[in-house]
Amino acid sequence: MKVVSTTKAPSAIGPYSQAMISGGMVYTSGQIAIDPESGKIDAVTIEEQTHQVCRNVKAVLEASGSSLSKVVKTVCFLADMDDFIVFNAIYAQYFTSKPARSCVAVKTLPKNVLVEIDTIAEV
Repeated sequence: MKVVSTTKAPSAIGPYSQAMISGGMVYTSGQIAIDPESGKIDAVTIEEQTHQVCRNVKAVLEASGSSLSKVVKTVCFLADMDDFIVFNAIYAQYFTSKPARSCVAVKTLPKNVLVEIDTIAEV
């Protein structure tokens, strides 16, 4: 296994890696809307947060030698399923290869963000 780390995405906020590569696949940890430059959650709306999360996922994938086009599965968490339509429209701009996906609403996400995405991709 190989640990993936990049400064172009937020550092892990716990005892985990941004991603791991194993068996020709990369498994990303859930990304939230932390801006890697400021280290803060500057995005407030579901639109802003979804864009930031997708940029963070993209950065981790690229650091692993992969890309958004190589994603085979995503797991998406929303704090409010009423945000699904807006989230889905932005998600579709980034995940154009239409990977398999699960999307669920959860009671609370880390740092009270509105969205989190993790991925599995080919390297």
